[in-house]
Amino acid sequence: MDIKINTWLLDIQQCIDEIFVFNNENTDFKKYKSDLKTKKAIERNIEIIGEAVNRILKVDNDFPLKNAKNIIGTRNRIIHSYDNISDEVIWTIVQRELPDLKIQIEKLLKQE
Repeated sequence: MDIKINTWLLDIQQCIDEIFVFNNENTDFKKYKSDLKTKKAIERNIEIIGEAVNRILKVDNDFPLKNAKNIIGTRNRIIHSYDNISDEVIWTIVQRELPDLKIQIEKLLKQE
């Protein structure tokens, strides 16, 4: 695997891990919604994940990462349409999408 791609995969893995730490399992949506620091930290990590995926696809457009375009799109929405991103959208990503992405990234890193 290309060393740059490997580095970006590690960045994604770190961001996912940080999101799970920031939004520990005991946090519910109501707590999340009222915690500005946690919301901003999670959004920033999602931005980084999206940028890393974008860089990976620029090096290898056929890189086997499920939902890559959606991940990049989410990053773009957070950055460019920040006023149109809801807490519910971010919460759903954290709860439903990130666990699967974590598994994908771990498998890809083991293939190196």
